[in-house]
Amino acid sequence: MPPGLPLSPRAATLLSGAAELAGGLGLLHPRTRPAARWGLLALLVAVFPANIYMAQAPERFQVSPAVAWGRLPLQPLLMWMVWRAGRAARRRL
Repeated sequence: MPPGLPLSPRAATLLSGAAELAGGLGLLHPRTRPAARWGLLALLVAVFPANIYMAQAPERFQVSPAVAWGRLPLQPLLMWMVWRAGRAARRRL
């Protein structure tokens, strides 16, 4: 986690993980799908600075620089996938 966050790295990781699980579950039901979509998109935007921070110092996180930098372009792809998965179900006639 980047320095300056009001939470400990562990607390921030647990909180973001819980938000991911809640969002994923929310996508399963048509009524909660729109809120889950926006929540997951907000989460992906919120964690992007942490991904950049990791890419700038991968040795601190014991991860390969290729992996740390390679995950950055995946973020827009994940956002697109969440956007598509979170669409309201079309009514069949």
